[in-house]
Amino acid sequence: MATALLPNSRTEPDGSVVLRVLSYNIRSMRDDTHALARVIKACAPDLVLIQEAPRFFRWHKKLARLARASDLVILAGGATASGPALLCDLRATVERTEDILLPLTPGLHRRGLSTAVVRFGGVRLGVVGCHLSLDDAERYEQGGMFLDRIAALGVPHVIAGGDLNEEPDGPTFRRIAAQLQDCRAVAPWGGEETWTPADPHQRIDAIFATEGIEVLGCGVPYGHPGVTDADLRAATDHLPVLAAVRIPAR
Repeated sequence: MATALLPNSRTEPDGSVVLRVLSYNIRSMRDDTHALARVIKACAPDLVLIQEAPRFFRWHKKLARLARASDLVILAGGATASGPALLCDLRATVERTEDILLPLTPGLHRRGLSTAVVRFGGVRLGVVGCHLSLDDAERYEQGGMFLDRIAALGVPHVIAGGDLNEEPDGPTFRRIAAQLQDCRAVAPWGGEETWTPADPHQRIDAIFATEGIEVLGCGVPYGHPGVTDADLRAATDHLPVLAAVRIPAR
């Protein structure tokens, strides 16, 4: 359980910024969307890495409604990335976005990446959201594509993550964590397991950061003001991961 509050978002006197980042599999908004919006809003994130955003009829309208209810706006993704989406608050200045569809394996679900480069004050930050395959071999290949896309953004600092469909001891998770900071492992805060809300027993959702970003805390926001156990259970079939990070000015 959380023993202290994560720091609020702010710009430091030296130009560095403190941000809150949330990663959340929302199961196509098929559950209690009011509970979902309450959880997101209570976490007060600057950036949200969404997995399983709506992908079909009026998908953009549904995602926009969730963003509005959470005091956020759509940054990128959704159906155009086959599920991953990015939300942000109005502090972010958008430099560019790109949605990427990954190679399709016959018989398996199409996967994609949602990416952006944004600025918070004088800090440029890359953002990459993913939802990796249930198939072991395909997931490992997608993990490499995920890392390649992060490197291709050409910015010094990147926040990335999503639903990896694999725990930390798995080969794909370890492949990613070998190149990026696993925020939960670096600065544990709150809860650990993210699936399922009714019986949390697996950590398959994660937020990662490039070297140089200071991780201030990361975990499931149990006990966070405004986040109730009832809403966490009703919102979707995953628990959210909330991180606070400090990004240096460069």
